[in-house]
Amino acid sequence: MRPVRFFNMDARAAVPFFLLVFHARLYTLVLTIVVTVIFRFVEKRGLTFPASMRTLRVWFIGAERPGLYSFKKRRMRDYG
Repeated sequence: MRPVRFFNMDARAAVPFFLLVFHARLYTLVLTIVVTVIFRFVEKRGLTFPASMRTLRVWFIGAERPGLYSFKKRRMRDYG
């Protein structure tokens, strides 16, 4: 399925524009410009927004994702 586009950008980038329409202040304009630049940068790198969020999560947390949490792993016991 292709992503929804809004003026040749991902539609999620349009949310700050609607904020700007309803609450026109300098900081909302700056926020809109920053979000638009971030979305453009992410798209130029070839990522969609959800894929970039997963990449950001891996960058913060790390690539290792164990199947079980450490407190659920069974410990070795010696009955001898």
